[in-house]
Amino acid sequence: MFLKGKTAIVTGSTSGIGLACARALASEGANVVLNGFGDPGEIEAIRAELEAASGGTVRYNGADLTKAEAIAALMAEADDLGGADILINNAGMQHVAPVDQFPVEKWDLILALNLSAVFHTTRLALPGMKAKGWGRVINTASAHSLVASPNKSAYVAAKHGVAGFTKAVALEAAQSGVTVNCISPGYVWTPLVENQIPDTMKARNLTREQVVNDVLLAAQPTKQFVTVDQVAALALFLCKDEAASITGTNICMDGGWTAQ
Repeated sequence: MFLKGKTAIVTGSTSGIGLACARALASEGANVVLNGFGDPGEIEAIRAELEAASGGTVRYNGADLTKAEAIAALMAEADDLGGADILINNAGMQHVAPVDQFPVEKWDLILALNLSAVFHTTRLALPGMKAKGWGRVINTASAHSLVASPNKSAYVAAKHGVAGFTKAVALEAAQSGVTVNCISPGYVWTPLVENQIPDTMKARNLTREQVVNDVLLAAQPTKQFVTVDQVAALALFLCKDEAASITGTNICMDGGWTAQ
């Protein structure tokens, strides 16, 4: 258990990629602070499962990451566990609509959650990491941090921002023992992807099967969804000492999408 004694905060970790990352970190002994929305009973079951696996402490904080003061409270949750050694910024949301029909409130919400929250968590985590001389910041970006798709202007803008933010902070932290990277998956079968299918059906006048095969997987030469466990395994590797020289990178895990 190479992460024994270290503490990780994983945003958006009650389902999907974030939950897989939290499980992977706990399996290596890390204390974990979970964050996200969901049924309280189900979240408590997840928390207890991870705590048993880690042999350490697993907590849950339901902070709304569109609010800076809630983010500060989330980050403080790790203080009496020694502070955050690992920060995985994974929380996100999507809305699909043409830009001239895009609800302003949805634009503001997506930028707040997918981009501004990454700024707030990182700025609060970095001082403690620098003081220890070790830290890992891993941001879940997307193939949409490199390429665009129609009807997703807010998400594409936010994820491009995450990629640029990652590079800038990596350079600032380069001599501190802290690495900062982002992982850019293609389409991963998660609630976020599943929930956007009806909007895409409506926007493009397609059936569900057409959206899956002709829209979602059309861009991925492998014709396979990325799995949450594959993303989590990469995040876990970035926490190893062998990954100490990997920083400022945008690592694609997209079935060849951005190779085209």
